[in-house]
Amino acid sequence: MNPDMGTSLEEILQGLCETQKTISSKYFYDEHGSELFMEITRQPEYYLTRTEIGLLRHYADEITQEIGEDCLLIEYGSGSSEKIRILLENLRPMAYVPLDISKEYLAAAAGALALEFPWLEVHATCLDFTDDFRLPFTMDAKRVAFFPGSSIGNFGRTETGEFLGRVRRLVGQGGGMLIGVDLKKDPALLNAAYNDANGITESFNLNILNHLNEKFDADFDVSEFEHLAEYEADRGCVAMYLRSRANQEVDIAGTQIKFSAGERIHTENSHKYFADEFIDMARDAGFSEHKLWTDADEWFGVFYLS
Repeated sequence: MNPDMGTSLEEILQGLCETQKTISSKYFYDEHGSELFMEITRQPEYYLTRTEIGLLRHYADEITQEIGEDCLLIEYGSGSSEKIRILLENLRPMAYVPLDISKEYLAAAAGALALEFPWLEVHATCLDFTDDFRLPFTMDAKRVAFFPGSSIGNFGRTETGEFLGRVRRLVGQGGGMLIGVDLKKDPALLNAAYNDANGITESFNLNILNHLNEKFDADFDVSEFEHLAEYEADRGCVAMYLRSRANQEVDIAGTQIKFSAGERIHTENSHKYFADEFIDMARDAGFSEHKLWTDADEWFGVFYLS
C-alpha cells in the first residue's frame, strides 16, 4: 500500500469510528461518481448549475473586465470543465490549471480542452485541493482561482474561512478568486434539489460505498443503505446521509465496522449563505474587494474576490 493510500484509509476508518459516522465527500468522486454528478446537474430540480452557467454567460464581459486577460487560471475541482469553457473563450488566460482528485476524469477532461483550445497551455494537476499544496511549476502571471458549482458549501463555516485563506495565499498579492455560492432560499427548493425524482442524487450518494469497496477492499452491501438529504435551517445547510437498513458489520481492509439499524453515515453538507455573510468571510480570509453577480430570483451568486 502506498503512503497516500494508507493516509486515506486511516482517514476513512477514523471517520467511521466516530459517534456520528462520517465519510468525506471527496470520496464521491471516482470516475463513476463524477459521471453521476454531471447527471445530477441535468435534473430539473437542480437549479444550481443552469443558474450559474447563465450568470457566467450573461456577465462574461464584466467578469473578463474584472479579472483581466493573460492570467494563470486555476480551477478547483474541474470535473468535466463545462463551465471553464465559458471563461476560456473570453479570458484567454496564459495557462489553465485544472485541479481534481479523480485522476482518470481529470485526464480526459484536460485532454479534451487541450484539443478544443490549441492555443491554451494546460497543466492538469491531480491532488486533494482541500489541503495545503503548491503548484508544480512557476509562471509569471496573475493567479486567479475558479471554484464553481457552490462546492464551497461542502465545507463547514470554519473550514470555509480556512479554505478561503489558503486560496488567498496561493493566488498572492494582486490575485483573485471567482467563486459560485448557493444563496439561502425557500427550503422546499433546496430539499427538491437534493432529492430529485429520478433518484440520481440517491445513486450518487450510495456510490461512495462502491468507491470504498473498490479502493479499500471494503465489503459494503450498498442495498443495505438508503439515501437521506434535508435542509437544516438552524445550520444553514443541506445535510446528506446514508442510513443503515439493518444491523450489520462491514469489513474495510481487515477492520470491522458495526452499524445498527437506522444508524447514519454523514457524507456531505451543502452550506447556503446570505451574500453579506459570505462577503464578510472573504474579508476575514484576506480578500479586500468583491464583485457580485446574481440572478433575478437571487438563488445563486457568482463572486469575484480580489
